[in-house]
Amino acid sequence: MVVAQAGTVANTGICMTNKSKPGGWQTLNSREVYDNPWFRVEEHQVINPSGGENQYGKVCFKNFAVAILALEDDVDTHIYLVGQQRYTLGRYSWELPMGGAPLGTAALASAQRELKEETGLTAKYWREVMQLDISNSVTDEFGIVFHARGLTPGQTDFDETEDLSIRRLPFAAALAMVLNGEITDAISVAALLHYAQQVPRSNP
Repeated sequence: MVVAQAGTVANTGICMTNKSKPGGWQTLNSREVYDNPWFRVEEHQVINPSGGENQYGKVCFKNFAVAILALEDDVDTHIYLVGQQRYTLGRYSWELPMGGAPLGTAALASAQRELKEETGLTAKYWREVMQLDISNSVTDEFGIVFHARGLTPGQTDFDETEDLSIRRLPFAAALAMVLNGEITDAISVAALLHYAQQVPRSNP
């Protein structure tokens, strides 16, 4: 085992700037400063890894995210995106079908519901492929991505706040949208790049 002094880089690939190992945060006290049906905001008094005292705001979501890469097993591997105006960004966003699942509930059932609501699709085959932390400097929210295959079309059932466009396109076209910055939603980007690593590449 190689041990690095503080401020140096060992050949483990980990650089520790203040400590010889990860961690070091201490919570002195915390209080709730805001709450609504979707999340609450907490204010924490903490001692940081360098020993200083700070305030730290934490957003605690009451749902976790589920996203679905719905795949057609045809020559071009068509997938589905949904587009909507994102209020927080003030612009239009193309994303994978996704939504929130209450903490403590089954992720798969929520993913199946969201796919049906947003695209009208049902799927025969489901597989969980990845989990990710969405914005871990300010929230404990996490997301789960599923692949769905064996698709059957049906009727959508949008929520009141949703005005969605549905787009069916080859996976290669969706990947190009990621690489040129047209898709910026973090879960969608991660899921599409993850799948890209599994697609066989032809020789140039």
